[in-house]
Amino acid sequence: MAFGSNTDEAEVGVLLGERLYLGMDFGTSGARFALIDKRGTIHAEGKREYPHFMSEEKVDWARSWKATLFSLLEDIPSHLRKLVASISIDGTSATTLIVDSNTGEPLWRPLLYNESCPDALPTVKSIAPPNHTVCSGSSTLCKLVSWWENDDANKKSALLLHQADWLLWLLHGKLGVSDYNNALKVGYDPELESYPPWLLSQPYAQLLPSVRAPGTSIGHLKEHIISDCGFPNDCVVCAGTTDSIAAFLAARATQPGKAVTSLGSTLAIKLLSTTRIEDARFGVYSHRLDDKWLVGGASNTGGAVLRQIFTDEQLVKLSEQINPMESSLLDYYPLQTIGERFPVADPNMAPRLDPRPESEVEFLHGILESIARIEAKAYSLLKDLGATQVDEVFTAGGGAKNEKWTKIRERVLGLPVSRATQTEAAYGAALLALRGTDEK
Repeated sequence: MAFGSNTDEAEVGVLLGERLYLGMDFGTSGARFALIDKRGTIHAEGKREYPHFMSEEKVDWARSWKATLFSLLEDIPSHLRKLVASISIDGTSATTLIVDSNTGEPLWRPLLYNESCPDALPTVKSIAPPNHTVCSGSSTLCKLVSWWENDDANKKSALLLHQADWLLWLLHGKLGVSDYNNALKVGYDPELESYPPWLLSQPYAQLLPSVRAPGTSIGHLKEHIISDCGFPNDCVVCAGTTDSIAAFLAARATQPGKAVTSLGSTLAIKLLSTTRIEDARFGVYSHRLDDKWLVGGASNTGGAVLRQIFTDEQLVKLSEQINPMESSLLDYYPLQTIGERFPVADPNMAPRLDPRPESEVEFLHGILESIARIEAKAYSLLKDLGATQVDEVFTAGGGAKNEKWTKIRERVLGLPVSRATQTEAAYGAALLALRGTDEK
């Protein structure tokens, strides 16, 4: 099986006695690792595509993830492995595994982050508070309820884990541990630091994992991994997080008012706030980050619309001709399909890309500026809902490379906007691993 691995050739020297911290990011199509020192300097990084092991004509995702995990460990230069003090992993949010509580082996195929279980939604809505984060067909709780109501397996020896939890278990061997970022969508309350009574009273509450703060030490790396791969005896494994939070951590936006806009196929924003905001109408919810809250929302506008109209080459050439200091008079709402939820909750909203001027430069300018206005409205909505006011925006995703768009956004937002130095979730996971050690 060809995995398609690559590791960075350029290596930074390690100081005598220095330790390194390993982060791994398990995304939608592949996984990455980043190895950093306590200053945040990268010493090695690499990536692998998931091998598609098949089982009954479907991809055996658990087997694919496990194979990729151990391939990444082997990809780390052997002379650096012996310096690794701690490891952490992020995974896709709401990717759910039901495993045997004795062996850790999956009892059912993993339910992926984007899978919806609408059959469980009425049950979940009947027990959860109105507009709770779990009241979405793709939530972890809906996946758990769907499995509980439809599978005849031995439920007494079953346990729920998230993707990152299960992968970390393969490293530390302590079954049944999660973190409060991954556990949010199963109903865990990070403010009270417990599962709520309405959830604990359900028969499937016995499947819920214990929860720790991301980056806290769970235990040492398993002995056979230490001996097989050459990691040190004192290497600890730390609680993980979700991929989007790891990407935010990578940007190192640590003060309230700092935000990260991700300009990928959609427009997603995350703002560090002193106040927790939850509003299911707009798909807005908050993850805990230490004593602060990471408030997030996602619009359906973004790069996917641009890709429908322009090639990458056209985007570069046309952008060069835009004057970002000039305001575009074109008022668009670029969407791929009907429907928007943030910053406007309207499932029937139609895409608006008319009138189309003769000039392609003007047309692109109008689209870029319209997306910037949507971004501004999104931050304004978060403020109206009670979040800390944004004062600086870092940018991740493919759109961060477009300097003209950055200048347009700076003008529209009235804020400093810059490209985040680090945007890889694996780097954020490595920062979590660093947090999990006693070294300062």
